[in-house]
Amino acid sequence: MSNQVKFLTKNFGQYDTSSIGSYMDIGGFEALRKAVTMDPEKICDMITEVKVRGRGGAEYPLGRKWSQARAVIGENKVVVCNADEGETTTFKDRELIQKDPFNLIEALIIAGYVCGATDGYIYMRAEYACLRPLLLNAIRQAKNYGFLGENILGKGFNFNLHLYSGGGAYVCGEGTALIRSIEGKAGRPRMKPPFIKVSGLFARPTCLNNVESLSIVPHLLTDKDKVYASCGSGESIGTKMISIAGNVNNPGVFEIPFGTTVREIIYNLAGGIQHDREIQLIQFGGASGKIADASILDTPYTYDDLRNAGVMVGSGGILVIDERTSVIDFLRMNQEFFSEESCGQCTPCREGNLHIKIILDKIACHTATQEDIRIMATIARVMSMSSLCGLGETAQNTLQSAMLTFPEVFEVGGTES
Repeated sequence: MSNQVKFLTKNFGQYDTSSIGSYMDIGGFEALRKAVTMDPEKICDMITEVKVRGRGGAEYPLGRKWSQARAVIGENKVVVCNADEGETTTFKDRELIQKDPFNLIEALIIAGYVCGATDGYIYMRAEYACLRPLLLNAIRQAKNYGFLGENILGKGFNFNLHLYSGGGAYVCGEGTALIRSIEGKAGRPRMKPPFIKVSGLFARPTCLNNVESLSIVPHLLTDKDKVYASCGSGESIGTKMISIAGNVNNPGVFEIPFGTTVREIIYNLAGGIQHDREIQLIQFGGASGKIADASILDTPYTYDDLRNAGVMVGSGGILVIDERTSVIDFLRMNQEFFSEESCGQCTPCREGNLHIKIILDKIACHTATQEDIRIMATIARVMSMSSLCGLGETAQNTLQSAMLTFPEVFEVGGTES
């Protein structure tokens, strides 16, 4: 039984990714040609109708975001594509860039048209340097064919596209840190307001979207048979790109219809657990995601069902850990990541990550007291409420969910199974 679908991935392997002509042979840029004949608000309505939520982790409705960006009063608006993808176990955006680069370019041009922007920026993580030539070539060819530049398709629409690479900082996946990095400043988050939709990149009104969020739009515009709307379950309409890693036989990227169960993802698509071992835990949404035990296997992969089960879709990453790894060792590894990646700008995140790391080490050495456990839980709660940006706010999602799912691990004098 296969739970994969091909909507967002239907172009994979169907054209020469170095040739715009090859892309046009399979219908490339037909979505753009259609878009520039439409009222931009109608495009927003179309996206809203099928309930597309942001695929970077925040899950904000895409149609609403574009409509709000369009309503902002200001000149020289900007659209930015967040291709940083620094979340651990998340690599589905890489696949979209590598196997369908022209679709992303087309999507950004459509976003510029809808939002009333004159410039677009792709911010790509440093580790994806091998993909720079591919995107630069796609941008150059799109400009040569008149899809970028002045008076695009004779509609009086002017739009240019720029590619930037980050320096490898996880925190630059956060919107304001990403923007400051493009501006040549230290990639550190800033206070809001002003929100970036009003004053973002170079103090210009800015609309920021994830690679997958953008990539959906050209396919929706040419979806005459309403294939996307026919997929999904409940309020989670359509399909989702997921990346699965860890102790599975077939790690990789898959496109699934919402409503596929976690069991089907792990056992039908990812080939099950290596050597038929037992599942210890599953982390959803990367290092900042929450964890669950094997009781979640029959939960449908939808926004509401996962949230009700105590986890979240997040970035679309799924990490499967088998019985060989202890919960505390996993948390220590996760915490080491955040202690390294915190920018250190705000006290709750800088000090909180350090002290939680110390306490987790004490638990591993069986020297922690009940007071240590209480303090750790308090620090995690304070971080989630008072950190400057999403990194600090979500850094302890894993720990907090572990304390609910595996309470016995945090009992002083207890043993971990």
